[in-house]
Amino acid sequence: MKLKRIAFYLGAGLCLGAGSLHAQGAPDYEQPPVSYSETPSTDALVVLQQRIAAGELAFAGRDREVLKTLLDALGVPVASQMLIFSKTSLQRGRIRPDQPRALYFADSAYVGWVPGGLMEVAAIDPQLGPVFYAFDSSAIRHQGPKIVRDGDCLRCHGGTFVRDIPGVFARSVFSDGNGEPLLRHGTQIVEDDTPFDQRWGGWYVTGYHGKEPHRGNAFASERGDELVFAPAEQRPDELSAFFNPSEYLRPTSDVVALMVCEHQMAMQNSLTRAAFMGRKMIAYQHGLQKTFKEPETDEPTYDSVKSVFASAVQDVIDRLLFRNAAPLPAGVDGSAEFRKTFAAGAPRSAAGHALKDLQLKDRIFSQRCSYLIYSASFRALPVTLKVRILDRLQAALRSRDPKDRYAYLGAEEKQRIYDILIETHPDARERWRGGDAAGKSASTRW
Repeated sequence: MKLKRIAFYLGAGLCLGAGSLHAQGAPDYEQPPVSYSETPSTDALVVLQQRIAAGELAFAGRDREVLKTLLDALGVPVASQMLIFSKTSLQRGRIRPDQPRALYFADSAYVGWVPGGLMEVAAIDPQLGPVFYAFDSSAIRHQGPKIVRDGDCLRCHGGTFVRDIPGVFARSVFSDGNGEPLLRHGTQIVEDDTPFDQRWGGWYVTGYHGKEPHRGNAFASERGDELVFAPAEQRPDELSAFFNPSEYLRPTSDVVALMVCEHQMAMQNSLTRAAFMGRKMIAYQHGLQKTFKEPETDEPTYDSVKSVFASAVQDVIDRLLFRNAAPLPAGVDGSAEFRKTFAAGAPRSAAGHALKDLQLKDRIFSQRCSYLIYSASFRALPVTLKVRILDRLQAALRSRDPKDRYAYLGAEEKQRIYDILIETHPDARERWRGGDAAGKSASTRW
């Protein structure tokens, strides 16, 4: 199968020129111990390719049917659909306000598509983080050669917009009526702490009925050097007023899906960065220990290694516990189907609580601890790093100190999170209930 090159680009922005990555030299993650591009992946696309080769999965019909089959095979819900109308990927020639780019996601995969264009997938590998693929739907219908990783995506996703790692991200830009981004007027990556009124420039948004403005569903222009932009007054539940949505799987771009996805991408990047830095520093320490003829250990021994571990732990805990998350205005309702699909199958405590419970009042989640703590990426963290994260998380949840870094979490919410994790998360249960009473180190116990 002849593959066309394209960057899987979740947000609004433009990729760099072809020589940019090489001009800067190979990034650290392309060197041992990560060796990103040379390391075989075990992500969901690898499993899907095996099913295709075994004749267990076939694609047929128009692009829309191929897309639906792909989503079902990856366990990605149709209800997660989000739509971007800004010309901000290498499929920019196909994207316009009346033909937006569709994005879908599940906990470990993201899928993108423009009618008449390529299918794009970013699948999360436990060791490598996001791995990128792009293919022509007509080729996959004929079951040609293997779907292979697309290294060109790293021009944008390999450190240009997300520091030091292959990452996934969403951006907000000002776009004109043709979908052209007016980049000189600013652009930003959207994460948990992004104020509501700065989100979704270049995106369609449905399911929001509040008074607080955002940048979605609206177009900008220029008057000389001045930006002309007014937030949209519409609060639509479907998008037929903007374009004919019959080519798409749904007529919506769900506000709750957008906010959940933005959190998920930021959390995933934090886990990827922590994993890479942990493995790098352990390898660095082994090299020093070998040089100094000391016993090799994964336990941080040198101050420089301890410092990097401490920084990684704090970053992961801050993301897990939604520190500095922007407040949620009233009126965020979203799709009932997405809310139901998203929470389905979530691990629940005996009291019935889960980390995927949505509140949508003041904040997105009822329990502010990320559900990605259950992810394969979290489970695959270096053991000596993971136990430190669990220990710090336990301390945060048990603390009732009003000056604690995570004191914004009330005592009842902390208790709910603690109960959920100790009842449903094997690593947390073993670490928190077992403790270190026997005096064993983390590396020998795990």
